[in-house]
Amino acid sequence: MLDLRNLETFVWVARLTSFRAAAEKLNTTQPAISTRIATLERDLGTRVFDRRARKVVLTPKGAELLGYAERMLALRSEMMRVVGDPASMQGSLRLGAPDTIAHTWLAELVDRISAAYPSVSLEVDVDSTPDLRRNLLSGKLDIAFLGEHAGDPTLKSRPLCSYRLGWFIGEKLVSSKRRFTLADVTRWPVITFRRGSAPHLAVRRLLTSSGFAEARVFGSSSIAGIVRMAVDGIGICILPPAVVTRELASRQLRRLPLAHDLPPIDFFVAYPAKPENYLAAAVAELAVATARAHPDSPK
Repeated sequence: MLDLRNLETFVWVARLTSFRAAAEKLNTTQPAISTRIATLERDLGTRVFDRRARKVVLTPKGAELLGYAERMLALRSEMMRVVGDPASMQGSLRLGAPDTIAHTWLAELVDRISAAYPSVSLEVDVDSTPDLRRNLLSGKLDIAFLGEHAGDPTLKSRPLCSYRLGWFIGEKLVSSKRRFTLADVTRWPVITFRRGSAPHLAVRRLLTSSGFAEARVFGSSSIAGIVRMAVDGIGICILPPAVVTRELASRQLRRLPLAHDLPPIDFFVAYPAKPENYLAAAVAELAVATARAHPDSPK
């Protein structure tokens, strides 16, 4: 009788075209992957991979097997979803999140995942949306929170949360002036998310349309770095209020009531659109619930 673990290993080697990548995905060693594939081939009495090629390539029989293996794994996931106890689920989950979510409710989500799936090993990668999306498509991540719709038919993507943006000034730049205009603000660099991100592009459009095309806009992929530069008086920062609550409470930063609203940052949860991807789908539901319950999330 075929071992489902060996079939799962076969599927991941086929998808990632690498024994090493499959070992990383399944949290095991490359020799263990080789042993599982050898056992599967012995049980089937046929070769499923052509190891003579530079990359791991399916044999004709292996290509036929892949469809059957994926359906069997999908049926197992369906069975676990309907009748199984979530606490009994084992394996690993690699989750990617951007800095904004890492600074707000990610820790709460990790607690929820640990409580619901105590036997699942969780790895968290905090990175920019382009890198998260790239790693999700390459199989290095199982689920990711993106600052844009995934925009790929191989991925399932749904709205996750949204954060408004605010203008903040450091105590070192505050003077006796009580009201600031956009002209006042552009005396200093405007500091926000990395170049090419939706907030960076929105800031640049606003400044250009308001007659301040020459204003300096600094970009960073690190929220901590953006906050530090604003607190140190390097410039005015644009961030979600949810990530600067401590600095506002300590009065290191103050919010500027500028009459120039910027579009919110919309986040999406995405994961591979594969029927056996039950754990990622379940964690996506947990993430949506966590985001909605967070006090700093707009309802």
